[in-house]
Amino acid sequence: MRFFASIACLSVAIALPAFAASDEDALSLADKATMTAEQGGDWKIFTEAAVRESTRRATGETLHGERLTFDVRFDKAFAPGWRAVFADRLDMNRLHGNPGDGNINTLKEAYLSWQAQPDRIADLGRINVRNGVALGYNPTDYFRVGALRSITSLDPASLRENRLGSAMVRGQALWEKGSVTGLYSPKLADAPNPGAYNLDLGATNQRDRWLVSASQKVTDHINPQVLISGGRGQSPQLGFNLTGLMNDATVAYFEWSGGRSSSLVTQALGTADDSAFRNRVATGVSYTTAANITLTAEYDYNGAGLDKNAWTALRRGSPIAYGRYRTFAGTVQDPATRHNFFFYATWQDAMMKHLDLTAMLRYDAVDSSRLQWLEARYHWTKVDLALQAQLNLGKPGSNFGVLAERRITQAIVRYFF
Repeated sequence: MRFFASIACLSVAIALPAFAASDEDALSLADKATMTAEQGGDWKIFTEAAVRESTRRATGETLHGERLTFDVRFDKAFAPGWRAVFADRLDMNRLHGNPGDGNINTLKEAYLSWQAQPDRIADLGRINVRNGVALGYNPTDYFRVGALRSITSLDPASLRENRLGSAMVRGQALWEKGSVTGLYSPKLADAPNPGAYNLDLGATNQRDRWLVSASQKVTDHINPQVLISGGRGQSPQLGFNLTGLMNDATVAYFEWSGGRSSSLVTQALGTADDSAFRNRVATGVSYTTAANITLTAEYDYNGAGLDKNAWTALRRGSPIAYGRYRTFAGTVQDPATRHNFFFYATWQDAMMKHLDLTAMLRYDAVDSSRLQWLEARYHWTKVDLALQAQLNLGKPGSNFGVLAERRITQAIVRYFF
């Protein structure tokens, strides 16, 4: 009873909001990408079994499904200055004919790293480059586009971790309290390949891309980063990340990306070019209490997304166009609408040791729909047990109100080798 009471207490204490996910995204529940069990050595391996039950919005029908996952990461220095990294994930979904059924393998990383000098590093291979300081939406995470191959979680940390890396060459120079990074990712294929065990270079390397970033810790409380990214057929995009420690318990963050680009609807539907300078912003604050509760509130703005009038018109128009737009927004991992809020809360050792509670809410400020998610996770030395619940709410045709499954529950067991 204490286990379920903990979930109830957290859900009452936190009322929170939304980002535009595709239909496939919303069929998934967060499985917490962070490795909670201590694992030593060069290998980190876990397997995970999950059972789920969901309720279809249209008919009220109850659906059942199962998933078995194998996740492996290898990170080893094999010679002076040389290091090899490999990370792969295999998801075997049995959803009995529903979307997402079948096996899918995700090669997350596979690269060699050479540290020519203590302050000079070069990498070559498939690398998962993650940028951004926000939690719910990362405008400066330029290599997120097309990288989601198998979605077993809507948790932001899982989406950033369990995705395809891009093939590239990367160089880094380090100095006291700062660094500069440059990378080039070439075109290697023309289109994505959904094959279960395909490397899927067409998803991440459809065109030439590059990125340069620099960071410098200004004070013990302020740490900015500047980025510029571009590629074939794309105007350069400028990025800026800033974190600031307001006090011992509070961190504020700001993430911005701007540059000329067409709107999402133009890119999704191939309508007349409407290129203009567009801003994307994610800003928020995180507060940690003495009781190990961390609360995060974030506002997300997508200047390429649809405002209220355009979103309403799209929803009332062609269902095919509406579906294509939502699918495209999910692929590039951008909010479909212009204004969104994101709230996230975690409570470590919640009322008992080894029990963690997490709550997430995404709120679409344009159509007032929302996605609510709760998790209770108990840790042993080599085993995690998690219970999760998700609820998608909103008017018909709204961002979360259109999702096929209204309610989803899931039980997960993870074993660390």
